[in-house]
Amino acid sequence: MANMDNTAVAAHKEEHSFDAKAIWRTFWILLIITCLELAIGMFVAPQFPHHYKIWFNILYIIFTLAKAFYIIAEFMHLRHELKNMIMTIAIPCLLFIWFIAAFLWDGHAFKTARETLDPRDPPAKVEQKAPAHAPAGEEHIK
Repeated sequence: MANMDNTAVAAHKEEHSFDAKAIWRTFWILLIITCLELAIGMFVAPQFPHHYKIWFNILYIIFTLAKAFYIIAEFMHLRHELKNMIMTIAIPCLLFIWFIAAFLWDGHAFKTARETLDPRDPPAKVEQKAPAHAPAGEEHIK
């Protein structure tokens, strides 16, 4: 009976084992990317003029997406799935990102349009003018 318990324990350990090297590799990759983000944000970006801010924001987004990829690939085990399963998860996520970007773009357009209007000015009156002459065969009513 003791021999049977040992084989069950060994089978259980094999079934639930994980690759510690992969976890540490992911940790170091995430740490390096995070340190790069912090170093660029604290020391490099302030040295540039303000109009370069968009490029640094794009760089931060790329770093964040790289970190998200490693987190999803390793800790959610998506790297080891079938390609169709990966696409089933990735495509809706990309659509959700597009959804957020579209609403931000639309909100910015609305804000810009609102800034062009002065709230103290009354709405412009639209004057309707009568046509210069009535079309042939029709009588003009005033």
